[in-house]
Parts: sequence; structure tokens; C-alpha cells
Amino acid sequence: MRLKFAFMRFLTGIFILAFLCEFLIYYLVLYQCSYPVLNPEFEDSSIITNGTVEELRAMILADTHLLGPYRGHWFDKLRREWQMYRSFQSAVAIHNPDIIFILGDIFDEGMWTTQTEFDAYLKRFANLFNVEKPIELFVVPGNHDIGFHYRMSPNLEHRFSTAFKSRPVSFVSRRNVHFVLINSMAMEGDGCSICQKAEKNLKTVAAKLRCTKGVGVCKGIKPLPSYSKPIILQHFPMYRESDESCQEIDSAPPVLKNEKFRERWECLSREASEMLIEMLRPRVILTGHTHHGCYRFYPESKIHEYTVPSFSWRNKNNPTFMLGVFTSNNHALERCPLPQETTVIALYVIGLFVNIFIYFLPRRRFSLHEHKNPKTCPQKLTTIVCRKFQIFAVLRLHARRQKSKPSLDGSETSGAQCRVYLCVILCRFLSRLFSRLMW
Repeated sequence: MRLKFAFMRFLTGIFILAFLCEFLIYYLVLYQCSYPVLNPEFEDSSIITNGTVEELRAMILADTHLLGPYRGHWFDKLRREWQMYRSFQSAVAIHNPDIIFILGDIFDEGMWTTQTEFDAYLKRFANLFNVEKPIELFVVPGNHDIGFHYRMSPNLEHRFSTAFKSRPVSFVSRRNVHFVLINSMAMEGDGCSICQKAEKNLKTVAAKLRCTKGVGVCKGIKPLPSYSKPIILQHFPMYRESDESCQEIDSAPPVLKNEKFRERWECLSREASEMLIEMLRPRVILTGHTHHGCYRFYPESKIHEYTVPSFSWRNKNNPTFMLGVFTSNNHALERCPLPQETTVIALYVIGLFVNIFIYFLPRRRFSLHEHKNPKTCPQKLTTIVCRKFQIFAVLRLHARRQKSKPSLDGSETSGAQCRVYLCVILCRFLSRLFSRLMW
């Protein structure tokens, strides 16, 4: 019976440990992050507002890389998907964003899957990243979704665009905050069919923004209710040589920072980057792809570029996402870390060690009623308890001195006896406390 109870305690400890590492830790970490506060000093005075300015709260993540039928072990797939599901749903429940953006590479094997496998992919994505109205979710394609430009085909691009109701260049406007969602692989500029379609969409969006601003001719173009500088969302970062200047907590490790970027592979080409800045005049650019965080500021055009790290623990030990607050003339962004993989593993190791130690630790109950001679109880209790706390030798020495030197007046309250009895009382208290913790 005692072994059965001990085993039940062991299973209870395992359940509590799993609950902490697989559920509670996400809330404990995510509650430490919050939406940033807009700084009035950063307001764009060139943007005219009609008094009240509505805030739009956004959640931005990138590179989820859901494993497909070819890569990864089944347990790896199960583990990563649970981590992303729990993190995403916990973040949505805590922060309640108005709009969510995923910056490409949703799938890890999207470009290799058949239609049947892609449909299964979509169902898994819908289960993991399900949101309830009025929250809106938008995605942009990544190279793992439809392939790099050399591999991207009209069929792959059409399949992805149909599933997520997107275009090579999409325009989304909420509360006078304008977002431009761009297919990075279509920014090649070589005249391919998808590239031509993207350029056409891009010119339409740029013309609408100019018309709303009051620049140029608005023939056949319906202007927006109000103008604000747009926010670009795409998979590839803008052109840069490397991540050497990135100093964020979630930036690339030092070994990778000095690696040179290849245009059209790790970042957009210089020509495509300059074209987007010239046509759209954005204020913020949000990108992914590198799996590491980065922030860049363009002083000549006052553009802020944020690279969002991967949301998957398969790519990064310390994944993060971003929370943003946008208005028509201001913005603020905050990086929110997720539980680190090494922290979860350390908790499991320590928790299992403590649980096994408690399970196999020898226990012995002691009761004063088990002994006929109550005068011997303090001595035996002292012996049993204090051996566990390694002070039995000290108490034994006090007891020997007391027997060899009885009090002259027959009183049992001499100094040595008081010390012994105080130690006995302390040991009894610790014994009961220890017993309650162990049992």
C-alpha cells in the first residue's frame, strides 16, 4: 500500500511538471510582454488627422515552418506544433490583437507537396493558428511556401494565393493605417508572368496612395478616406550586406552575423529595395526569412525596418514575435520573447531529478505513542530526526554531559538540558515539516 501511494505521488509530480513546462510557462512568460506605448515625439507632423486618432493593435510573427510529410521525425513535428499552438493561442488570449500578420514560410515543404498534401497542410495550419472574429489574420508567401524565384511556378503561386486569398501585392487598410503585403519572390524584375502581375499591383497601390495624398492625377482612381505612410510586410529583408549591425537580443549569433547576404536569396536585390522605397514611401518595413531579429533605421528617408525572428523552436532557441501599435501618424513596436528551449529542458531535468529523489528517499514515521516509556521518546526522536539533519552527534554529546553532571538542586532545567530540549523541539518541528513535504 505504501509503495502504491508513493507511486501515485510520483505520477502526480510528473503531471505537475508537465503542466508547468507545457502549459503554464507560456502564460508566465507572455504575461511579461505588453503593447508598447506611443511616444508623442515620434508623431509624423506631415500627416493631417481629424482630431481623434484610432489605435490599431497588431501581432506579427514569421517563419513558422510547419513540417510536412518528408522532413522531420513525427515526435519533432508533434513537439514543434504543440509549442507554436500553445504560444500563439496564449498570446492571442492575453494580448487580443486587432490584426495578425505572418511574414512567410508558413510551411516548411510547401513547394514540394502535392495538392492532397497541401490541403492537409492547410487543415493543420487552420487548427494551430485559428482566430475568432473580429481578429483578422493575413499572410505573405515565403520561399518555402512557393519556392525561390527560379523554382516558383504559376501553379504554386496560384495555389497559395487561392488558399489565403492574397495577391502578389495586396493592400489592406484598417483605421486609416495602410499595409502593403508583397510577394518577395515576385520582386525579381525579369519580366516573368508573376513579376509582371506584381509590378502592376504595385503601381496601382502606389497610385492610390499618391492620389490620396494629393500628388499626381487621380483619373479613374478612388482615393482613400485619409492618407498615411504605408507599412510594408514581406518575407525577404530589404537589401543589406549582412546582419553585422544587428544588436537585438534575438539577433543572429556572432558566427552568422559576418556572413554576407546574397541578393535575391537572403535579401531583396538593391534595385528592388530602392524601387519599393521610391514608389511606396513607407514608414515601417516588417520582414522575416533570416530566422533572427534585426532593426535598421534609414536616416535619409526615416524608415524603420524590423526583421522578425522565426516563431519555431526548430530554428531558434529563443523565438520571439512582435506586438505593434499603429496610428495614421505614429507607431511603436515591441519584441516579445517566448520560453527558451533550454529553459524548458532544464526545468524537466531538475523536476525529474527532484521527483525521483523524493520517490526513492527512505522515509520513517515516528510517533510518541509507539513507545511505552515516554521519557525515552525525546532521545529516540532526537536520534531519528537529527540523523537526517546531520546534528545527532552534537545532541549525543550534550546528552552524555548531562548524564555525567546531574544538577545539584535536582532541577531538570539546567542550561545543558535546555539546549538539548530546544534542539529536540527544533528537530521535531523540522521532522514534521519534512514529513509533510515528503508524504
